[in-house]
Amino acid sequence: MENKREKGFAGEEIAARFLRKNGYKILERNFATKSGEIDIIANKKRTIVFVEVKTRNTDNFGSPAEAVDSKKLTRLGTVANYYIQKKRLEKFPYRFEIVSITKQNNTYHCEIIPVD
Repeated sequence: MENKREKGFAGEEIAARFLRKNGYKILERNFATKSGEIDIIANKKRTIVFVEVKTRNTDNFGSPAEAVDSKKLTRLGTVANYYIQKKRLEKFPYRFEIVSITKQNNTYHCEIIPVD
């Protein structure tokens, strides 16, 4: 049985491969500050994409994306602003996405969900 950390790492690996297959270039993984962490920072078509990865083995408790609440999104925004300033990327557009991963019959299903 996987613990929470192992499941999170496995989910991030699956998400990174999925994003690469869909034309994303991975810039950073697990970018952390004292305000929080961003699972994956990527680039697609000159747009910086901040990605939160959520993995579920079952949807009994809702979809993985439903686990990303407004508090988490606020923290992601704070860390993203820090990253943009630190890397001097103010001139580039950016967006937030969730990679939702569910496991069904030993197969992982990934979905990219834009965050407004």
